[in-house]
Amino acid sequence: QKAKLLYDAIDSSDGFYVGHAKKESRSLMNITFNIKNRDNSNNSELEAKFVKEAIDNGMIGLKGHRSIGGLRASLYNAMSQEGVKKLVQFMQDFQIKNS
Repeated sequence: QKAKLLYDAIDSSDGFYVGHAKKESRSLMNITFNIKNRDNSNNSELEAKFVKEAIDNGMIGLKGHRSIGGLRASLYNAMSQEGVKKLVQFMQDFQIKNS
């Protein structure tokens, strides 16, 4: 359920957020994604802004792995359903402000 909420937000972002994994190979625990430019290249500047603003809003640990970059949300037991809903709302608001 938590993963579905987040993947739905990524999939409905009109290409602003793009997941790393193919739909049939998606993790239910670690969801990795990028913010893309209109030419489909990664927007590392906007990803850094996303991480900073997320921290300012009480959400930590969203910076992606150092080898692949991007963003990563870990949905282990400590992450509540309400926490995922807060992240999804933040993502939607961030997209509106930055697209």
